[in-house]
Order: sequence, then C-alpha cells, then structure tokens
Amino acid sequence: MTIGEMQQTVDAWISQFEEGYFSPAVMMLRLTEELGELAREVNHQFGPKQKKANEPENSLEMELGDILFVLASFANSLQIDLDAAFQAVMKKFETRDRDRWTRRETPTP
Repeated sequence: MTIGEMQQTVDAWISQFEEGYFSPAVMMLRLTEELGELAREVNHQFGPKQKKANEPENSLEMELGDILFVLASFANSLQIDLDAAFQAVMKKFETRDRDRWTRRETPTP
C-alpha cells in the first residue's frame, strides 16, 4: 500500500462517521498521545523500564501503525498529500545533508 492509498483508506473509514475529522489541535494531541505510547513500548523493550505485571502487551508494529493512522488523518484533515510532502522532504535532505555524514564505500541496496 502506498502512502496515498493509506490516506484514501483512512479517509474512507473516517468519512462513514458524522463527526468526521477532529480539529488540528485535537489531531496534534492524538499524535502526541500515540507517540508517547510508542516511547513507552520502546522503553519497555530496549530501555531500563520493565513492564508491570498488569500492563497489556503492545507491539512496536501496532504503536507505529497507530501513529500512521493518526498522521494520515491529520494530513487528510488539512488536505496535505503525504506522498508529495515526503518527496519534498527527501529532496531537502538529499540537498542540505548530502555531505553531512560519512558515506559508505559501497552503498547498501
């Protein structure tokens, strides 16, 4: 699935509800909430904090998926094409950061 298809899928799902998209402020709060859940899971799996016995099992995949859903919703609500936004950002990195780090002698595929 492409980023554009993901945005269309999210739009089709949200469009079935009267409430539609949340406001940008609420979207930002939801994105922050989901990012916090990802951070907590990373801390449990790779950091010093162990999970409590009664805490539900979460996966990094699901937490990242939640972030993608909210990000697509946020972009849709503002009519932002994430494919185009990503291409513009990559162009910026390829130009601005072209010589910022040491390149590998043989690029990996």
